[in-house]
Amino acid sequence: MSTSKSTPTARRFRDTIGLFTTGVAVVITEIDGEALGMTVNTVSSVSLDPMLVLFCPSKQTRIAHHIERLTGFSINILRHEQQALSTYFAGGWREAAPPSYRLVPSRSAPRLEGCLACIDCAKHQIIEAGDHWLVLGRVVELQTGVLPHRPLLFYSGRYRAVDFSESTPAPDLTNVHDEPAHIFYDHH
Repeated sequence: MSTSKSTPTARRFRDTIGLFTTGVAVVITEIDGEALGMTVNTVSSVSLDPMLVLFCPSKQTRIAHHIERLTGFSINILRHEQQALSTYFAGGWREAAPPSYRLVPSRSAPRLEGCLACIDCAKHQIIEAGDHWLVLGRVVELQTGVLPHRPLLFYSGRYRAVDFSESTPAPDLTNVHDEPAHIFYDHH
């Protein structure tokens, strides 16, 4: 197995972090009666008590230009067949008409009808982080779409799909209170 090291550059960092497979979601918020949406793959659960989740918009996005007025948002996890919505909300859509979608009301912000799942959030905290914002939301409502649950994935700059033919159960760590620290030392 060979590895390569190089001096970090923005392009090399993007290529490297792109090796971490993520889901694809569209964040929707409403500012002054206008729905704003953006495609994100920087979504993460943060805490179970309280239930917190985050997304990280670039400071160049329309949502970021209204960040001080953000009160709530929905994180809409996309299905594999919703690649067109991902491209549209990422600003890469080149067709004359947008792909078909429908926004429906939710508690904090509109949500995309037909997505794999939706996490509706009230603003908890916004933190400046370089050329992005860390937007933490308190979960106020959860919605799961109909089966089958086949998520849209993003890996190495391309859309991907889950291979359900093989799987191994992962440990359930939700009720672990005394997990030992796993520290590894390189003795070389």
